[in-house]
Amino acid sequence: MRQTTLLQIKTIGIALAGTALFWAVGLPLPFLFGPMAACLAAALAGLPLKAFGQVSVGARTILGVAAGAAITPAVLQQIPGMIWTVSLVPVYIVIIALVGVPFFLRLGYDRATAWYAAMPGGLQDMIAFGAEAGADVRALSLIHATRVLIIITVAPILLTTVYDASLSRPLGEPAADLPWIELAIMAAAALVGWKAGERLGLFGASILGPLALTAALAMTGVLHFRPPREAILFAQFMIGTGIGVSYVGVTLRELRRYVLSGVAFVLVLAGLAAAFTEGIYLLDLAKPVEAFLSFAPGGQAEMIVLAIVAGADIGFVIVHHLTRIILVILGAPIAARLYMRD
Repeated sequence: MRQTTLLQIKTIGIALAGTALFWAVGLPLPFLFGPMAACLAAALAGLPLKAFGQVSVGARTILGVAAGAAITPAVLQQIPGMIWTVSLVPVYIVIIALVGVPFFLRLGYDRATAWYAAMPGGLQDMIAFGAEAGADVRALSLIHATRVLIIITVAPILLTTVYDASLSRPLGEPAADLPWIELAIMAAAALVGWKAGERLGLFGASILGPLALTAALAMTGVLHFRPPREAILFAQFMIGTGIGVSYVGVTLRELRRYVLSGVAFVLVLAGLAAAFTEGIYLLDLAKPVEAFLSFAPGGQAEMIVLAIVAGADIGFVIVHHLTRIILVILGAPIAARLYMRD
């Protein structure tokens, strides 16, 4: 226990140093990229680091509340207008599978590993499904961690250079400026939604549970604000630290095989996301920033952060990511059984 605590203190120190460096240099999203870069560098250098378990998971509830607070009656009225872009999500998933599975097979992965490495679902869900199917769990862990790492790194560059978006939008009001009763309600929604989601076996319970409960509160006029700036910065810090720490213990062989193949595949995914974005924009179905964030195959938490700082329509983005995740969670295991049977 003492050893774990000391490692976590050391990890926090490294993450804070990265944050301070990124802040001093004026780099974008210092609370996300600073700890991510510092912990990644430390992990690849062989330094022992330790994740924060339930604290890291709990930090994601903040982003679930932020997304849920964006689901207002006005957003629900917009959903019929999203039908065409939402209908492209299953097409997008099928194309990713048709490209990704042969890609990983050609690199020498077995069929189960190739299948779940290609699926654009949540990291933990794909690892769980893959383990049940007999896939290489270590390979899946590093490939999907690399997918999230590269997407969260490349997406801001594309947003600012290609789509001319600013990543300096305010994250939210300071906690001191928000009514204490709303802060208390948001905290309760985060905790109750998270634990109720876990009790119900909801995938991504730490985000989707608070999201659903907060959306109900926002729809009924109980909540009028999203979480304070300090809370969202804390969530960014924990997410960035968690991504970096996920590379602890990676060997040179794993770096060369799993991580590099994950990098290559995620660049293909980025190209597909850009192609869908361009098509949606040309068809005048959505604005390019919203379209790109909706089809970028990153994690829900990371995409919510980018949507907030880019000033994008969070409701639009989360509807498309929920559709993708639900389709992959429900469809991937069924399709995998048919695929393995051939």
